[in-house]
Order: sequence, then C-alpha cells, then structure tokens
Amino acid sequence: MQGLSLKISQQQRLSPQQIQFVKLLQIPTAELAARIEEELEENPALEEGVEIRDSDEFDEKERETVEDLEREELEIGDYLQDDYAGYKMAGDSYDFNEESKERPMATAASAEEYLLMQIGFVLKDEREEMIAHQLIGSLEEDGYLRRNIESIVNDLAFTQGFNTDFVEVENILKKIQALDPAGIGARDLQECLSIQLHRRESDHPTCLLAIRLIDEYFEEFSKKHFVQLQQKLGIDESELKKAINLIKRLNPKPGGAEGGNLAPYLQPDFVVTNQHGKLDIKLNGKNAPELRVSKSFQEMLQTYDQGNKQQKEIKEAVTFIKHKLDAASWFIQAIQQRQGTLLKTMHSIVTQQYDFFLTGDDSSLKPMKMKEIAALIEMDVSTVSRVVSAKSVQTDFGIYPLKYFFSEGITHESGEDVSTREVKNILRDIIEQEPAHEPYPDETLELLLAEKGFVVKRRTVAKYREQLGIPVARLRKKL
Repeated sequence: MQGLSLKISQQQRLSPQQIQFVKLLQIPTAELAARIEEELEENPALEEGVEIRDSDEFDEKERETVEDLEREELEIGDYLQDDYAGYKMAGDSYDFNEESKERPMATAASAEEYLLMQIGFVLKDEREEMIAHQLIGSLEEDGYLRRNIESIVNDLAFTQGFNTDFVEVENILKKIQALDPAGIGARDLQECLSIQLHRRESDHPTCLLAIRLIDEYFEEFSKKHFVQLQQKLGIDESELKKAINLIKRLNPKPGGAEGGNLAPYLQPDFVVTNQHGKLDIKLNGKNAPELRVSKSFQEMLQTYDQGNKQQKEIKEAVTFIKHKLDAASWFIQAIQQRQGTLLKTMHSIVTQQYDFFLTGDDSSLKPMKMKEIAALIEMDVSTVSRVVSAKSVQTDFGIYPLKYFFSEGITHESGEDVSTREVKNILRDIIEQEPAHEPYPDETLELLLAEKGFVVKRRTVAKYREQLGIPVARLRKKL
C-alpha cells in the first residue's frame, strides 16, 4: 500500500501588485506615458484627473509600501468613499501655470542619437568624434558593423577628405562596443556574444567557461560538437549545459528589430539644476497625465448596491466593478510609490556625488556602488538596479546615464578612495604623453601609476586600457 506523507514548505511569491510596481519602476520616463495610456484604455474605472499633487507635499508617511498594496476584499461601502486621492507626476520639472495644456507624445531616440549621446562621454577630440559618427552611421539595424574597417577608412577619405588608418578606427570601434546595449558594434555573432560575456566581469566558473566556448571554441560550439568540447575542456555535461544556458540568454541582435531603435529614451528621467549653490532635483514627468479613480464608477457601484444582490447579473456586475476599482487604486498607488522610490534614489545619488553635480568635474566623482545607495534608502540592491536601468539625468553640464555615476574605487596611498574613472583618466593622460616611437608597455604603466600613488596591478592596467579603447604598446608605436 502506497504511503501518504504531508510536507510543509514556505515559498516567497510576488503579489500582482508587487509585480506591477516592479515593472513600473524599471521603465524610463519616455515609456511611462504610454503605459499609463494603456491602463486608461483597459480600465474604465481609471480616468484622467485635474488634481495636482507636488512632490514636496508627498510625505514619506503617505507613500504606500509594496506590502500595503496587498489588500483584503472590501465591502461595497468601502468603495463609496469620496477620498480617492488623485495622482500627478511627483516633482514635475515644468510650470503648472503654462497656458498650453497639451501633452506632447513621448518619442523614442533613434539608434544613432542614443549611441552618440553615450559616446560623447568618452571621446577626447573632434577627430575621434568624426570617426565615431562614421562608424555609428554604418551600423545596420540589428546593431552589427558588417562593413569592414578598411572600407570605413576609405569612406572617410573620399567623402570627407579625412585621413586615418585601420588602428585608429578600430580603437574608436572598441569605444563604441563598450556602450549600451552590450554587443553593439560587433562585426559578427562571435564578437557580439564575447562582448556581452566580458561585460559581466564575473569570475564565476560558468561565466569563464562560456567565455572560453565563445572566444576559443566557437566553431565547435556553433556546430554543436558538445562531446568534443567536453573532452577538450575537461568538463562534465552539467558544467557544459550551464555555460550553454548562459550563452542562450545573451542577445544576438543588440540593435533590436524595429528600425534600429536601440533605446527607449532620450528624454531624461531626472532634472538636477544648481539654484544659487543649492541643487534642485525633480522628476521629469511632463508627458504623463494625471490620474484618479472614476467617481462615476463609484456611483455605479452604489446603484447596484441598492438592487437585489441575490440576482446573478447584479452579483457579477458588482464583482466586475469592485475588480476595476481595485485595479485603478492599485495602479495609482504603484505610480505614487514609483515616483517616491525614484526621487529617494536620485537624492541619495546626488548626495554622494554632490561636488560633481555642482561643478561637472569628472575628477570629483567618488567611488560608488549600488549596494551603498541601497543601504542609504533602506531598500534591496535589486530595486536600485531597476531605478538605474535605462534612466538618465539632465544636469547643467549635459545628460548623463545614471550608470555613469557608479564605479568601483581604489585607495590612493594617501588613504583617500578614488574612483576608477579618475584612474582611467590619468592612465589616458600618461599614454597620450608617452614617446611615439617607444610607447609604454603595461608593466611600465603600472609603475608610472604607482609613482602617482595609485597601486594597480598589471592585469588591471590592461583592463582599464582596453575599456578606454587603447591598443597594446606595439600597436601604438609610430615611426
């Protein structure tokens, strides 16, 4: 006789309201208006309102937490209250007294605009800018550069009278390949996958194995000679499967499929301005409509409440209306929570990088990790990651992706923590001043950085040099 057993276990699952908040938190401002319009079309209990609520009036105690969104089923009387709070984008960066009340449609940046916006942060002169423009303009819709570099060199010479060479163009291409999305500017599938794997900068055995599969055994991998790969690499089937699954999650077409629109935004999500020495932080929400729960739907529920609740039709109507009212209220609460979380995170970033937002000087950027911001706002690091993802901030010095402000740090011999970005800038300066006929190898660069107080290992020097798009010494040599 087969025995029966009882097993008790705990599982953590996200409620529909939590999932809705997470999705809203991750999308950039340019997509938010479209998401709200979509919800307005689907839920008749949600409508555009006229009530304006400024971020300064949005007290921390009033913000709903994710747990607060999990509500028990309410009685009909609870739906007939008149105090459903309206919603307005917290911290809008425009004057509410404007005569024009029209809302412009949120527009997506083209692939070229998005890449040019990013590349502007790493180019050092107009010469590099001209080459970068030519390369980005040569990308195909899927994000690949299938035109060979020799042809790019010829294009620049014949169309613009600009003389360059293979090495210089390839150096700029490396800088483009360091942009988002990962894999952009690759010349073939192997390079595309390799760029994405190396971008992870992980020492996990599965990631290292995946890198070897792509970089060293791509032909065998592409032909699915898995038994041969196991023998060559000395690994078992489970290890190989883990690496293959990791590779399968990569994006083989980083440019996307719709007209090469790589980015969902160019419109900044935050606006930080210097108001007489004090930084003012606002959410950029001009395109998003105001929201409120429909009073007509509440009145409709009241009408049905006065009818015969035993009738099947009335009972189904009441259930439908309650569901729509709940969904409308939850959506407004999720939007309010999103705005509060975004502002809270941005305030912490500005606090940590205050000197940069005042001066725009890259050297004033401090080492900063997402877990540090997570600790400041008392949230999980995954929340900070979602806030930072695909978001940008407009400053007095230009538009910056939020990821720009996060970097690892090293300790100067004086004991001061220094951002790796500053170390890269110093490394670039050293290489620019090296003798053209005898460029410095990585070992010498390591010693020169040490003389300036930066203790960096040779491997790290090579890594920073590659991230800057600078080739090895033998390729920098000029006669």
